[in-house]
Amino acid sequence: MSAETRAPAGEAPPGDVFPGEAPAGWPAALGTADAWTDDAVLNGRLRLLQPRRGHRFGHDAVLLAAATPGRAGEHAVDLGAGVGAAGLLLAARVPGLRASLVEIEPALAVAATENARRNGLGDRVDAVALDVEAASDVFAAAGLAPGGADRVLTNPPFNDHRRLSASPDPERRRAHVAAADLTARWIAVAARLLRPGGTLTLIHPADRLGDLLAQLDRGFGAIAVLPIHGKPERPAIRVLVRAEKGGRAPLALWPGLVLTDAAGLPSAEAEAVLRGGATLPLAAS
Repeated sequence: MSAETRAPAGEAPPGDVFPGEAPAGWPAALGTADAWTDDAVLNGRLRLLQPRRGHRFGHDAVLLAAATPGRAGEHAVDLGAGVGAAGLLLAARVPGLRASLVEIEPALAVAATENARRNGLGDRVDAVALDVEAASDVFAAAGLAPGGADRVLTNPPFNDHRRLSASPDPERRRAHVAAADLTARWIAVAARLLRPGGTLTLIHPADRLGDLLAQLDRGFGAIAVLPIHGKPERPAIRVLVRAEKGGRAPLALWPGLVLTDAAGLPSAEAEAVLRGGATLPLAAS
């Protein structure tokens, strides 16, 4: 089974477990190979290592990458990158784009580095074990100076810690459960990293869109929103949002993407993005 197995938006099901001993060159920091899976993304265009247990990337990462603009020569920063899925998908789509993957968990940052290497992207993609909320000088020491990024993309933790029981798994808990103002703080970090006119792209729960727009109102404009619906004629479950640092254009609301049809099968539009690598309208910038 791979990350492309039919599943709701969110995390991927377990992928291919490494048989027997670790492959040659296996990074010691990842521990034993049987704690990781090797997953195909976009019909095998990329293969990504990710933990067998804990937080696992899924459709959200693919949608985020498909909604992020990029051009050759630009620098993109993926905040809270995990094993690097979204940033690597963006780099694979845009030849000549450089990407930095920021991830607080050291083992996941090592996996992101390994994923870049094994997909032939190691010369353009680097990963750094760094807290997104680290001080500006810490970011600068890692090569991420203020105003140096053209694009920032992120899928910040969004489950309110006051509403639900946290997972006993620390990596899953860190990836999914957020303090009330965490998204606002990550937006502030993105604003610091971006050059004027640079763009921030996020994926977020649809029922938090009002809060998100209010948080983006400080420093961002030209906001575009694309709803993601799990089923036809049902409320959106996610929103993709692109905002421009210092932008002044009015908000644009795009037609939504529906993931499954009335029979519960993947829609042709969703398949084009999640398996075929098609981009979404927000990427046209």
